[in-house]
Amino acid sequence: MTPIRVLIVDDQALFREGLHTLLSVQPAFEVVGEASNGEEALQQALSLRPDVVLMDLRMPVMDGVTATRRLHTLFPDCHVIVLTTFDDDDSVFDGLRAGAVGYLLKDVASAKLYEAIQAAWRGESFLQPSIAAKVVAEFSRLSSQMPSQVQPLVEPLSDRELDILKQVATGASNKEIAMTFVIAEGTVKNHLTSILRKLEVQDRAQAVLKARQIGIL
Repeated sequence: MTPIRVLIVDDQALFREGLHTLLSVQPAFEVVGEASNGEEALQQALSLRPDVVLMDLRMPVMDGVTATRRLHTLFPDCHVIVLTTFDDDDSVFDGLRAGAVGYLLKDVASAKLYEAIQAAWRGESFLQPSIAAKVVAEFSRLSSQMPSQVQPLVEPLSDRELDILKQVATGASNKEIAMTFVIAEGTVKNHLTSILRKLEVQDRAQAVLKARQIGIL
């Protein structure tokens, strides 16, 4: 399998070096470059075409939110994971609105980081449980301010699909869900595809919101 090409973007040289070393010992990843700000990240992305970018938020010259937004527009196949120390609501929502598919804090365990990079490469979202809770709470708050026009599901979720959706609502990853129900990770993906289709939504966060709106979660 071809290694996932990763670009590290952070204004702290020591953190970049440590992350580079951490990822380089894993055969699944290839660190193709480093950048100290968003402007450098865009230049590196143009020449290196990474699969996944690990993006800090607060940097000089160009911040991570602006860089993420431009990367999302210029290189839609390049997936950004925010990797930062900031978990305030503004930072979280700004990063996700800019197009990031994942949001991790810098104290994340290495195994979770590896899992997030692989998920991003597959085009899946990956949020730490604390971040997922913020996103779901915000979606719920916004939906409560709008008139409900949600129709019942044409095809209801199965008991197993509902159980999996409950795990998604806690921020659990596909791997964690597979371990919980002692099933293959591929089976979890198939269930999630069915859940999104039945709920007529595009991603996991929208699925949780829709399920809460119609009272099945």
